[in-house]
Amino acid sequence: MKRTLLTLASIGLLSVCATAQIKEDFKPSELNQPGQEYPMVNSQGYARFRVKAPQAQSVVVSLGLGGQGGTVLTKGEDGFWTGTTAGPMDEGFHYYHLTIDGGVFNDPGTLNFYGSTRWESGIEIPAADRDFYALKNVPHGNVQQILFYSKSTDSVRRAFVYTPPCYEQGKEDYPVLYLQHGWGEDETAWSNQGHANLIMDNLIAEGKIKPFIIVMTYGMTNDAVFGQIHKFDFTRFQTVLVDELVPYVDSHFRTKADKAHRAMAGLSMGGMETKVITLARPEMFSRYALLSGGTYSPSDIKDKGQVDLIFMSCGSKENPDGVRKAAEEMKNAGFNVVGYVSEGTAHEFLTWRRSLYQLAPLLWK
Repeated sequence: MKRTLLTLASIGLLSVCATAQIKEDFKPSELNQPGQEYPMVNSQGYARFRVKAPQAQSVVVSLGLGGQGGTVLTKGEDGFWTGTTAGPMDEGFHYYHLTIDGGVFNDPGTLNFYGSTRWESGIEIPAADRDFYALKNVPHGNVQQILFYSKSTDSVRRAFVYTPPCYEQGKEDYPVLYLQHGWGEDETAWSNQGHANLIMDNLIAEGKIKPFIIVMTYGMTNDAVFGQIHKFDFTRFQTVLVDELVPYVDSHFRTKADKAHRAMAGLSMGGMETKVITLARPEMFSRYALLSGGTYSPSDIKDKGQVDLIFMSCGSKENPDGVRKAAEEMKNAGFNVVGYVSEGTAHEFLTWRRSLYQLAPLLWK
């Protein structure tokens, strides 16, 4: 009995010590709605949530793609539920939602982002290297919505096109990167969660890349079930992208409309789409990039001349050895390949922001 009491006392002491180690320098998340104080983030990467639900019996914050697990909030006498994550979160962007008495809701304090096949709340843990995607006083490009008719799906579809800062004033033609989102996301993801436009603006302002256009469209032409992505039929989206969207972009924007100046990349499921489409339609793209989206092997590509660059990446908490091994095998087989591992990140947007930052200067030197 004495041993049990001692053990319980030790656990309680550890809990107090752990709590004491959390720095009380919390500030509102940069993704909060105007005037909203919560959620908050401290310098260690802890997140604190506060939600008013006076009649609720239970409030849990579920973080991450799909919202697994959770931070249980505690109810105060004022009807507000408050709680802090058990540990620091990875740097970068995270989806989350509230589960209140079994119902799923978004946090009214923060902005919403499309992920997990629904609009989710978002929180940003400031990254030490966030300068490369920061909003700066530099010339900015334009992200515009386009609507194009897809005969194969008999529907009007949407895409977003990034044009560089110099596009409007000049007459030059530009290379194009077709950049795909992941499962459960849509064509807004790379601009909203990924800051692709800011990454490009900053790289161009620093003279690190030759400007190019980015096209982002919705890759879900048919249902894809999480956990069964391998069963997804990519051929319908291949038709939309290659036979309908590419011609539309080439006819409505100043593009260098040939294979040598066309690239395709994608994160997660978008990487799977990229691999399938680049291998099935080698006449369309000369540069391929898989961001946490699998790898290429020498046996995948029968003609080395069909591709000028292969880029493969992932977070260090994903499958770094697989990416490194695949890159080495491709190099040994004579391909121009770059393998990149984002340190300290998992299957999340900081991995993909960093990947785009590394990829962009390599595309058209």
